[in-house]
Amino acid sequence: MKRISLLFGIALAAFVVLSQTGAGAVNKTFADRFAGSAAAGETGMYNFDKAHSVIGFKVKHNSLIHIPGFFRDFTGTVNYDAKDMTKSTVEFTAKATSIDTGVAGRDNHLRSKDFFEVEKFADITFKSTKVEQKGNAWHITGDFTMKGVTKSITFPFNITGFMPATERSGGRMGITGETKINRRDYGVNYGLDAVISDEISIGLQIEAPMKRDAPAPKPVQ
Repeated sequence: MKRISLLFGIALAAFVVLSQTGAGAVNKTFADRFAGSAAAGETGMYNFDKAHSVIGFKVKHNSLIHIPGFFRDFTGTVNYDAKDMTKSTVEFTAKATSIDTGVAGRDNHLRSKDFFEVEKFADITFKSTKVEQKGNAWHITGDFTMKGVTKSITFPFNITGFMPATERSGGRMGITGETKINRRDYGVNYGLDAVISDEISIGLQIEAPMKRDAPAPKPVQ
């Protein structure tokens, strides 16, 4: 019995040591992967990753709570300059018909003439005109077009970080930003402000991989 207990104790100790070593190896591998990621990232063109990005909004209802929504179909690019951020540019297009608030009847109403009139105005677009630093914060200003009306708006934004390139893919960057617009400035006049707030918050949660040129084919031996 003592022999069995001793063997069990040795096996348990070995398991603990191996488990800690394995966890350490995994953590080290994970840390090593990001060790080369420069804080400033790499200059180049980054494309919005639709599977890991959100172009969303929220609107106050009955002056009580905010109803969120987002656009399922969109494209966007970040032309990033690591040496001089003010030379960077951003643009995106969201398809108005892809609006999703989680309620089919409401979404169909939002697609109608009362709101986005998607058959006539299919795209909602933003194209930056200026990037600047104000204090410790960065702001991007650009032309925002919705329902055929274009106005200049500004997004305070934050670059959340970079992932370095690997053998299989280019680097990635993360960006978040939020701003507010008045829907009536864009001809969306349906409903009273007390029921559907005039002020709309627009939020961006963007993960964007760097565009890489396809590698040249290897010469035939």
